[in-house]
Amino acid sequence: MKRVVCPGSFDPITHGHLDIIGRASEIYDEVVIAVLVNREKSSLFTVEERIEMINETVKGLKNVTVDSWSGLLVDYCRANSISAIVKGLRAVSDFDYELQMAQMNQELAGVETLFMATRPQYSFLSSSLVKEIATYGGDVSAHLPKTVLDLMQTRLAEVKSGSSADNKDDEKAGR
Repeated sequence: MKRVVCPGSFDPITHGHLDIIGRASEIYDEVVIAVLVNREKSSLFTVEERIEMINETVKGLKNVTVDSWSGLLVDYCRANSISAIVKGLRAVSDFDYELQMAQMNQELAGVETLFMATRPQYSFLSSSLVKEIATYGGDVSAHLPKTVLDLMQTRLAEVKSGSSADNKDDEKAGR
């Protein structure tokens, strides 16, 4: 059975992500979406929330599963008997960075990286850009599944009003 992993932060998952995942699911027996914990990025959604959103948006793809991982992606691949990573490339700038990662992953663990060109309509799309535009009231409805859009708008309203889940937790803890 041919298994691959599609890694990312997916904060939030976009139509660009879903395009790569869907196309990979047509080629491989199983696609594992690995929600990676990145301590360098501040996230709008918790890992658990991102997993829920992804599960909701890929429920029609029977050979796709969702998991999370904190650490090196190659260690995840080893632990789960996955020999290849699928990455979407939007532009040449993505390739420069991803090539270095692919070469390191191959050297560290023999894990191959397969690049899939993003469809032109998603070539500019990133979670960070979508969040930024939405934060300032821009319309990002064409770039996100409806359920994800609704959750993001709710979360951004909470953040703006100062009543996000993190603030509520801080209040409970007396911070």
